Amino acid sequence: MSRPYAEVIGDPIKHSKSPLIHRFWLDALGIDADYHATHVTPDGLADHIAKRRDDPDWRGCNVTLPHKLAVMDLVGDPGNVRASIGAMNTVARDETGALFGTNTDAGGFFGPLADVPLAGAPAIVAGTGGAAHAVLFALSRIGIGPVTLLARNPLKGAALLARFGLKGEVKPLDASLPPAALLVNTTSLGMAGQPPFAPDLAPLPEDAVVYDIVYAPLMTPLLEAAEDRGLDIVDGLEMLVGQAAIAFEIFFGAAPPRDRDEELREMLLK
Repeated sequence: MSRPYAEVIGDPIKHSKSPLIHRFWLDALGIDADYHATHVTPDGLADHIAKRRDDPDWRGCNVTLPHKLAVMDLVGDPGNVRASIGAMNTVARDETGALFGTNTDAGGFFGPLADVPLAGAPAIVAGTGGAAHAVLFALSRIGIGPVTLLARNPLKGAALLARFGLKGEVKPLDASLPPAALLVNTTSLGMAGQPPFAPDLAPLPEDAVVYDIVYAPLMTPLLEAAEDRGLDIVDGLEMLVGQAAIAFEIFFGAAPPRDRDEELREMLLK
């Protein structure tokens, strides 16, 4: 007998911890549903979404690299995500059954920083992909100071800063860091199988926060270097769990038990 399910799609996808998170919450709430990871290549994205559109058991999907931009052309956009954040990481059904996209990354990213005084403070963001869109959107909403955007493509980087109304400059990924209150890595550098993102952190002040959205491995070379310097760090599980909680409620119509976050984190670290 079939039952409702959601999924995470990406290329690669084996590293994803999203199934563990959502299944933990489904079990905790006694919801008879499932959540799994599905490998979807860029060439197969349109066909995958088309097939899921006709599957009555499918409740939606989280979208990870490299599909956060391309998926915007395949689903509805009632919240005008294309014009605001410019990337989607969640697809679901509305009450009519039509598919729509939204973005839970921005809320998931900002949660761990809610009590950090960043208004007017300088920041550094590495990357220009879908996750960078969400991060820059969130930072623009809190009135972050000038942003140094580290990018492979300087024109793309400049366009991103302009899109979110952020003052700053674009530098190469391997450029020396300026002083900043916050450094965020939104690239896949540091992920298992990828080269590290390991800039010299000496220019950062002692109260700086270093945030890496990579979560496989959890302690990336960047976070290890930051911890060695005694800087505050935020690892990728923080954003992953935060964005997943918003998506879970969209998919299954129930708020996840966030009072069990410590238990969840211990399970994810095993």
